Amino acid sequence: MAAKTLPFPTSISDEAQAVLRSLVNDDGVPVNSLYVMPSVDDPGAWRTVQAAVRRNYETKADMIEPTLRSTATTVVVDKTTVHCATPEGLEASGDAVIDLHGGAFTFGGGRACRVSAQSHADRLSAFCYGVDYRMPPDHPYPAALDDCLEAYSYVLRRHDPSKIVILGRSAGGNLAAATLLRARDEKLPMPAALVLLSPEVDLTESGDSFEQNRMSDVVLPGSLMSNNRLYAGGADLAHPYLSPLFGDLSGFPPTFLQSGTRDLFLSNTVRMHRALRAAGTPAELHVFEAMPHGGFMGQTPEDEELFREVGAFIRRFIGETVG
Repeated sequence: MAAKTLPFPTSISDEAQAVLRSLVNDDGVPVNSLYVMPSVDDPGAWRTVQAAVRRNYETKADMIEPTLRSTATTVVVDKTTVHCATPEGLEASGDAVIDLHGGAFTFGGGRACRVSAQSHADRLSAFCYGVDYRMPPDHPYPAALDDCLEAYSYVLRRHDPSKIVILGRSAGGNLAAATLLRARDEKLPMPAALVLLSPEVDLTESGDSFEQNRMSDVVLPGSLMSNNRLYAGGADLAHPYLSPLFGDLSGFPPTFLQSGTRDLFLSNTVRMHRALRAAGTPAELHVFEAMPHGGFMGQTPEDEELFREVGAFIRRFIGETVG
């Protein structure tokens, strides 16, 4: 693509500007663009990358864990691992959030998943179930989706559906929406609400922002097609269980969607919002100025504003203590 210069916009906080600066080299090229995913047919190389990413996540977990107030236990239901986080002082609460982590279908499991569940339990004052879904190359589709549905069934046995919210980020947003398609097809009740944070709901990558925001998104500067194909394991990327954007979304619960103007997945999010609205689902869209994929690393006023918006949305559906 032709070279272009993007300024660090003064329309965002100083903290957010600093995050954007930290994610590019001296020549302005996003650091993450220098990493290339392996070939789909090289599982050994994928495992090597996964091990490297896991070490990075461990370092982050070391910083976050001492600040957590919630406790967590891990259960295995059939083949599905679920980290069950209990917020401090709310052992009897009936509110539940199912957390589906991001990571391009290949990263973010294990300890990172458990810490994420505990963080949500702290922020939302609700039970949080972090689904440690299986991932390729060892477990391609439909393993992750099977795990998410199994986890949802597990939570339904413990909480009324009117007290359950499913929250998914990036690839987890894909799985959150696909889980509801599967749940409806299998005659399970819908949860009270759905939260999709920059969801990867179109694995065909057909939206406008996949070109317009390429290299503008300093977190996710380019295509994830290698990850998508690895996850799909040869299945049709346009199938609704793989790309929920193309599914029948009728009957979905009220949905919160978030993206940013520099998010590679902006088109995923705005198209999903329109599709939900067309299906008759109440859906609200929050697009943040200059925000890349996944936000500004969680430490800026913009991130705090997003956390408050998510908490307020969830509070409308499952509990007065959330937020």
